Amino acid sequence: MIVVMVCHAPCFADSRQTGTSQAIFAPSFSSLQVEVDGAPLAPPVIYLNTSDRITVKFDERADDMRYMRYDIVACDSDWRPSQLIESEYIDGFNDGYVTDYTLSSLTPTNYVHYEIQLPNDEIRITHPGNYLLRVFDEDDRDIPLLQARFYVVDPAVAIGAEVTSRTDIDTNNAHQQLIINVQTDKIKNVENYFNEFKLVAIQNGRPDNAVLLTRPSRIDGHTLVYDHSRQLIFPAGNEYRRFETVSDKYPGMGVEHVIWDDTYPHYELYPADSRRYEPYLYDQTQYGRYTVRNDAVTDSDSQAKYCIVHFTLNEPQRIDGDYYIEGDLTGRRFSPDNRMIYNQQTQRYEASLLLKQGSYNYQYLFVPKGTQKGMTQPIEGDKYETVNQYTILVYHRGPMDRADSLIGAATVTSGI
Repeated sequence: MIVVMVCHAPCFADSRQTGTSQAIFAPSFSSLQVEVDGAPLAPPVIYLNTSDRITVKFDERADDMRYMRYDIVACDSDWRPSQLIESEYIDGFNDGYVTDYTLSSLTPTNYVHYEIQLPNDEIRITHPGNYLLRVFDEDDRDIPLLQARFYVVDPAVAIGAEVTSRTDIDTNNAHQQLIINVQTDKIKNVENYFNEFKLVAIQNGRPDNAVLLTRPSRIDGHTLVYDHSRQLIFPAGNEYRRFETVSDKYPGMGVEHVIWDDTYPHYELYPADSRRYEPYLYDQTQYGRYTVRNDAVTDSDSQAKYCIVHFTLNEPQRIDGDYYIEGDLTGRRFSPDNRMIYNQQTQRYEASLLLKQGSYNYQYLFVPKGTQKGMTQPIEGDKYETVNQYTILVYHRGPMDRADSLIGAATVTSGI
């Protein structure tokens, strides 16, 4: 029998401490995913007044369903709650019941799978911007169980973007730079092109190194130009690592052993080594995302098993920071749940995560003490050839407006 300590999620937090990060706060909840219908691995961006839908999925490890409600909060480009009142960004009632659920079957650990689709008959979004969906227990509206981020765009600009490895830091080495042009011809009555627009750039869905620019580099007619901007230079990183836990009996990709105890299958991944000095090697990527899957069942959302995945990293101990497992599998957060612990006996870093069976992307980031920004260079290395996905978001806020409006979104991929 394997005995291991596994972190599921943080303990409950006061609502004043939850902020607007995408996160799970209740320890019995897990597997939070935000998907665009028809494009489950795409960034969570939908368009206003279209048939686009966002589906928020999550599980509670329990024997029966829970009565829950949800609401959404409008946020500005920096994810601070906006000054809008609910009637200014919603048509309907901002108080919905979570009614779409499925009890698990054929699994040793019982859970309930839930889904919330937006917009729906109860809540229709009318203002373009950043949104936070919050889920509460029906009897406690002060503390969210979890919350998820997504974006709603009302397109009014044309975005042109290029990723280059010829950066203002180095050439064909360790970085990638974005060059962006935003055509604003359709926006009327702009008083100050330098002050009214904001741009956000996100690499592979990572919030820790996302960039918010409050002014362009220059203006060319009605075009906002973002070039030679040091803020738009990103460490190139490396292709995400992969593993698959889609079989109950056999090791999948990246898995060395499968061992069962009384409750869970345990998947032991091959020990990982630093790729910092290795040559670049292309590998198919999901940009840090994952897909729930068990090859032997018909409905993986409710029939895939929960399992414990064991990670090991062959690195000497560092006292100037910590290593974390990064990707959607850990909620893109640096927390005790996904921090690697150095084992003095084995002389390596170790961690164990409770995950649902599936196909996963992940990487190891080093976070220096006193910071919340992960570094790819120490373990993964920075290779200019790496295939990265950059999401670009453009916001407008006129002098009399009380909130940012998301008026453009684009995705550009490096190395393709």
